[in-house]
Amino acid sequence: MPNHNYPMHIVATGGLVLNSQGQVLLIKSPRYGDWEFPGVQVEESETIPHALEREVLEETGITVRIKSLVGIYSNIRKPSIVNIDFICEYVSGEPKTSAESAEVEWVAREEALSRVKREAIYKRLKDMLEFDGEITYRAYFVDPNRLDLNYQELEDRKI
Repeated sequence: MPNHNYPMHIVATGGLVLNSQGQVLLIKSPRYGDWEFPGVQVEESETIPHALEREVLEETGITVRIKSLVGIYSNIRKPSIVNIDFICEYVSGEPKTSAESAEVEWVAREEALSRVKREAIYKRLKDMLEFDGEITYRAYFVDPNRLDLNYQELEDRKI
């Protein structure tokens, strides 16, 4: 039987969740101790929108509806991760923590970026907050096994 070397990419998705007051849903990551928007690796046989809606509910107790594609982001570490980010609309629920969220808060839109310390997450959140209808594509390298994450941007464009 032939040995095939198929491309290996992890597909992940993240979302900016806004409530009716325009506040941003953020979680504090137990892994990094830093604030971020909800997100997840997509499981086999799962659609990308379903993965995000499922994970937002699991991480935060909030039910959302996906509204707009904002960006596609390639982290070219090995294995590569392709992140697909969306703007989401709040449907129902109250914020609650989980094993994947040390804290969950609705944060004023103008305060959200100041909470995020990791550069790749900061830039993706900024793209979501400033979304004007143009999709962002960004390629970068982040090593999740390093404390400083070693962010290196390789490409940034609107598509």
